[in-house]
This record gives sequence, structure tokens and C-alpha cells, in this order.
Amino acid sequence: MTLEERVAALEQRMAALEGAGSATTALGEGDLWALEGLKQQLASKGEAAADGGVLFTGAVRLPTQEQYEWQYGALTSGLLERESDDWTRSAESLAALGHAVRLRLLREILGGRRTAAELAELEGLGTTGQIYHHLRQLTAAGWLHTTGRGRYEVPGTRVVPLLVVLTAACP
Repeated sequence: MTLEERVAALEQRMAALEGAGSATTALGEGDLWALEGLKQQLASKGEAAADGGVLFTGAVRLPTQEQYEWQYGALTSGLLERESDDWTRSAESLAALGHAVRLRLLREILGGRRTAAELAELEGLGTTGQIYHHLRQLTAAGWLHTTGRGRYEVPGTRVVPLLVVLTAACP
């Protein structure tokens, strides 16, 4: 191998390493263990997974000390072949998150403020009627459910997905 070929090979390896580093976060900086696990899972699925896939996972303890663990994976082909109705439902779910007050409500609820009365006491969220409007939007989209007597919570199966969406929105 000539010197030029060796330098070119080193440059390719450096570019690949730098690209991989940019795909990580502070957690496990430079360590792509989840990605490598996903690749192994895809390889075991053979041709059905030739187009790749996505994975999100999390282990979360909220300020309320509630703990949630969740993982979900999907094949790229399945996601891209979804019916337009599925994509429309996704848009509706994401649209419910597209308001600063709704995101603040979700943060406060995850932090332990669970009743409409507690939420109405907070500054900057608007009138009680506006707060109820936002709570209804989040409930209709599945980001919240009521537990009775004006109490709200993020369903356990939506805690990690919510945090994943927030993470993806602000890389």
C-alpha cells in the first residue's frame, strides 16, 4: 500500500469516527452500544430488515420518583409504507405538542403537579379556560389521561416517547 493510499484510508476512518461521534449525546459519549445492538437485531431479521430501522429506548425516574423503562423499534420499510391515515394521526399527535403552554403543562405534570387547580396557580399559562383547552388537546392526542377528580398524568407508555420527541426536537 502506498503512502497516499494509507493516508486516504486513515482519512476515511477519521471521517467515519467523527461522523459517529456527532451521532452521540453526553450519555456514553462516543459509545454507540444502542446503535450496534439495533444493527445486530436487524442483521438477524435478514432481508425483511434490509432497509434498516429505528430504535428508541429509555429508563427514566421522574421528580415524583416514578420510574419508567421503555423501548420500541420499527423497521424503516414498515414506517414508510404506513397508510396516510397513520401519518395523519402522527401529525395530530405532534401538533398537540406544538404549543409552548402544552409543553409546560406536560413538564409540570411530569414534575408532580397533577390537578387542574395546581396548574392554574402557575404563572404564564393563561386563564383556567385556556388551561382546560390545552389539557383537552393533550388528552385527545393521548399525551395525557385523567385519573379522576381533575387529576392528569402522562400515561406510563408515553413518558419515554415524550422525552424522545423533546430530545429530537432540540438536538
